[in-house]
Amino acid sequence: MTQDAHTERWRLRLLELINALKARDGVSQRAIAEQVGLAPSYLSRLLLDQDRSERRNLGAATMDKIAAAYNLPPGWFDLPAGQGLRHIAGNGQPPTHSAVSVDAVSSETSNIRLAEIGSRRIPVISSIQAGHWKEIVDNFAPGDAEDWIYTDLELSQVAFALDIVGYSMIPEFLPGHRVIIDPEVAPRPGDFVAARNGDDKATFKKYRPRGITDTGLEVFELVPLNPDYPTLSSATQHIQIIGTMMEHRKYRPK
Repeated sequence: MTQDAHTERWRLRLLELINALKARDGVSQRAIAEQVGLAPSYLSRLLLDQDRSERRNLGAATMDKIAAAYNLPPGWFDLPAGQGLRHIAGNGQPPTHSAVSVDAVSSETSNIRLAEIGSRRIPVISSIQAGHWKEIVDNFAPGDAEDWIYTDLELSQVAFALDIVGYSMIPEFLPGHRVIIDPEVAPRPGDFVAARNGDDKATFKKYRPRGITDTGLEVFELVPLNPDYPTLSSATQHIQIIGTMMEHRKYRPK
């Protein structure tokens, strides 16, 4: 295996580790970097694709540092995809129960199977950034995101993620959930969308088309799932659709 291929495998295993820790502990990438003792921006640059000039190379010393922080066994970053996840147990400690192989779990549980963790990198941005996404996306740099998540979806290069705040979309979308938005995908009736209203911040609602005006303009509503919040209408106020939800992520409450 060439050195480039070797470090690319390390990068993919690092992505796998970060996603597993986020799912297990509900932590951010920034918190993981601080646990390891790396600057968050440096960790972000380690994860960039090979064609990005800002990318930093992974070295054995960095891999050892990360492995030590989470008590991973020697050679963990050289394991095939998915095979090291059994080592990610509570509080970063190795499992104390008898080891059970992935094959054994799969054979006993017919309604689950191992899934590859994606390597497509999506920035998690603020509602203000989302409101001006088309204006800032060309100048967006790794340090500008609040966090990064990874997906196996085939999305456009301008896709981004938002954290849900407030209670207008309960019970389906709770504060702390994340949604991935793709501005290149046009919404269909019933889709969930991010949109910009008069205050230039992004809002997240259900999309409901209502027809076409005599001048050819589409009229639509943005509908909250919580009936205590008002429906927004493009007939009475300026609303611009930013993009369509492609993925919804729920996290275990802390």
